[in-house]
Amino acid sequence: MRVVGGEFAGRRLAAPRGSSIRPTPDRVREAVFSILGPLAGLRVLDLYAGSGALGIEALSRGAREVTFVDSAAAAVRAVRDNLARVGSDRERVFRADVLSFLRGAARHGEAWDLVLCDPPYRLAGRLGPDLTSALVPVLEPDARIVCESSSRQPLRLDLPLLTERRYGDTWVAVYAAGA
Repeated sequence: MRVVGGEFAGRRLAAPRGSSIRPTPDRVREAVFSILGPLAGLRVLDLYAGSGALGIEALSRGAREVTFVDSAAAAVRAVRDNLARVGSDRERVFRADVLSFLRGAARHGEAWDLVLCDPPYRLAGRLGPDLTSALVPVLEPDARIVCESSSRQPLRLDLPLLTERRYGDTWVAVYAAGA
């Protein structure tokens, strides 16, 4: 696995061996960031961060700052290790339950321009309603939300769908913050 574009292009990233972390394949990351276009100056939130590959790709492509959130200790270690590999200093990393983190962020008035959401495929199909209600208060008015999940159990949010694509068994949907 490697960073596919931007400042850190070509740098290798690692996922913990033997863990349940399923990094987004290079070709899917490349397609997602092609859909998103320029990221310069955006605040990005990488939920269910896993190895951190999506958020690191956003940093590489000019995001002002990326906040990584995952509840698994192995994932948080992987994110920190991969950030050290690329030498970034524009990030925050949290070990927390995603829904609890979002509720806390809303209480503190935090908001993001882009949310990258790649939950474990086995959970994705049932997260939609709770995730939608937790996300809405932390989205900037023009924010976009990228959801990656299995095409058999897609993560569907109750937000305006901008586009959706399928890459093998991987389903990617891009939503807008509001109507």
